[in-house]
Amino acid sequence: MNKFNPFKRYSHNLNSAFDAVFINKFRSILTALGIIFGVAAVISMMAIGNGAQQEILEQMKMVGVNNIVITPKAELKQGSTQSSENSETEQGQDSQKDYSPGLTMMDVESIKSVIPEIERISPEAVYTTFVIKDGERRQAQFTGVTPDFFIVFSLDLEEGKMFNEQQIISGSPVCIIGPDIKAKFFKKENPIGKKIKCGGIWLTVVGVLKSRLISEKASQNLGVSEFNNTVFTPISTMLLRYMDRSQSSGNGDENFMVFGDFAISSSSGQNGAQTNQLDKIIVQMKNSDKLSETAAVISRMLTRRHNNKDDFEIKVPELLLKQEQRTKDIFNIVLGAIASISLIVGGIGIMNIMLASVMERIREIGVRMAIGARKNDIIFQFVSEATIISVTGGFIGIILGVILARVIMQATGILTIISGMSIFISFGVSASVGIIFGLMPARKAAQQDPVTSLRHD
Repeated sequence: MNKFNPFKRYSHNLNSAFDAVFINKFRSILTALGIIFGVAAVISMMAIGNGAQQEILEQMKMVGVNNIVITPKAELKQGSTQSSENSETEQGQDSQKDYSPGLTMMDVESIKSVIPEIERISPEAVYTTFVIKDGERRQAQFTGVTPDFFIVFSLDLEEGKMFNEQQIISGSPVCIIGPDIKAKFFKKENPIGKKIKCGGIWLTVVGVLKSRLISEKASQNLGVSEFNNTVFTPISTMLLRYMDRSQSSGNGDENFMVFGDFAISSSSGQNGAQTNQLDKIIVQMKNSDKLSETAAVISRMLTRRHNNKDDFEIKVPELLLKQEQRTKDIFNIVLGAIASISLIVGGIGIMNIMLASVMERIREIGVRMAIGARKNDIIFQFVSEATIISVTGGFIGIILGVILARVIMQATGILTIISGMSIFISFGVSASVGIIFGLMPARKAAQQDPVTSLRHD
């Protein structure tokens, strides 16, 4: 070797490392298995973590930012448990004492006037009904809202326009439909300006929402409504032209109101819930610093307004999501740590195999040193062998990790997102493992005495 040509010297050492790896193919593959599965585990676990993070962000968009959700609470009837000895007067007094108007538009106005940090407030009256057009009849959700509803939930219009002030004040028979309604009733025509029939009343379509995918979990736990298969009308239209449950007798018998040739049913399905004028009130705050404190203030205020009757519940979806996010972050850290252990185990495997290789190739080391190889050349060769094995294993692990992430998503339905950062990190770690764990065997090889090594059999 020409000691005055460093490039040639290192090139020769690198070729020797490649020769050693390919001569012992089976052993090299077994050595790389730890790295392969370690990298694959890291990529797939990080993909699951990224998917969970994305789901949290999407749910954040669904529930809106800094929201407080107020809904009616299920209530058990107590008539069957009252003693027959109670007088009619006592029953009347108890009934008057326990009476609550439920959630109403007056609650909305009261919250507006009491809480100064409110960004906007969105009342909802929700029913399940049938939509009719051109003889076709389909079940859908029918919801009375204000324009703030669409801002709170970050809902955009695909076409058309929002309710205007005049339509809201006068309770005009207009509506905004979800994309599923458009697909069912307006397959080959523009729905804007057309009419659909809900509850015996013809509504003019003024807008169509963009599609939004919502999981059942988000709908149930976070107070998120189903947007796609819904007809939205101004809350004033709902209360004036359709049904105002606060005007019912409150005896729990009004399970539905009949309009035209079909029934509109309360979506709550709760005993006593029919007296609630509203099914939901969304309060959006200007910032999230005092969400819990504000929720407590609203709870006390509504309790007083409802005659100390606990007939409502308050949820703070953002806090629930943040708690869920913290739990998933901890879970992802644990998964990442377990996957990283596989890389460490793979590195230890490389070190063990390379140490065994040094013992098997003592004579080869002696011959190289006898013809002019320096200690640095021996170190470079053995480190190169370990690095080649780990880097090759890293490449294979990346491919396997990508495939594994896709299989997990297809088989379990869990969202997985493979990021370039996870690939970069796993590949960088695999290369580092080869260098770090290959250094000790390389130094052991370089410390061999040439004379003793030549005599080794």
